[in-house]
Order: sequence, then structure tokens, then C-alpha cells
Amino acid sequence: MTERLTMARCECGAAAGPLGACVDYYHAVLAEEQGDPGMYRWHAVVVCAYFLQHPSGAHPKYLDDQFRQLQLCLDRGLDALLRVGARQVARNRHGARPAHDPDPLSAYAPLPPGGPPRHFRATFSDLPVRDGSFVSDGHPAYGRRIETIAAATVESWRSLQA
Repeated sequence: MTERLTMARCECGAAAGPLGACVDYYHAVLAEEQGDPGMYRWHAVVVCAYFLQHPSGAHPKYLDDQFRQLQLCLDRGLDALLRVGARQVARNRHGARPAHDPDPLSAYAPLPPGGPPRHFRATFSDLPVRDGSFVSDGHPAYGRRIETIAAATVESWRSLQA
């Protein structure tokens, strides 16, 4: 335990976990989800939450949409977010309309200025890994953990407005 406390903190303020820093967890999640459709359903939420917690690795122009996507997911659920994503992909494929359709996300608050937050109550280095897997206790449990990280991300960014 002492060793973990003395390790350098991640950009999000978290201490490293058994796999290393949050970036190590992020890459491990991305690798595992490639072979697991049930886990891959959470891909958009994982990407949005990771980059909002670690914005130095993100392109700033996407952070607002990512923040709104997390709010949509928390408000209406993963299936609603996946439907919005599928609709956007279909629109892009047909080329009949502009590439970006802000309507589904316009109801959600924009990314607050002054970030990033210094602390999140749940981070990627908090994810448990058992038997080399993030889903060893099932996809519903994994989804709840990713949703907790998403909620913590939105909460911390919203706290900047206070």
C-alpha cells in the first residue's frame, strides 16, 4: 500500500493501480474490447471519459461533444447513445447532409471552461482486473463501473461551474 501512495499521480489525480497509470488501463481496455462485443458496446463511453479525464491527450475541439455524449448516456442510457452514434455514421455515409448533426446533443450542457478538474471520484486506474480481464465478473458489472467513471467525469467537470 505504501508503494502505491508514493507513485506519481496521473493527470486525473489518481494514483497508479496494479496495471500502472490510467493510460495503461485505457490501452488494456481497448485491447480487450476488440475481442468482446459485450464490452465493446461501452467503447464510446470509455473514450469520452478517458479523454475528459486526461485532456492533454485529446484534441480540444472534440471535448465538448464528448462531455455532451456522457451526459446523454447518463440521462438516457447506453442504447440511446449508441443510436445517436449509429445515426451519425449513417448520415456521414450517405453524404446528403452536413457531417455533424448537433441536435441530439444540443439539450446537454456544454463543457465548462476552466478545466480540467484536478480530481475525479472514479478513474480508470480504479478498474478491477481479475484473471487478466475487466469483465471477469460479467458485462453488467463492467458496464456499471464504466458508467460510474462517466458519472464521476461529468460531476467533476460540472463542479468547475460552482
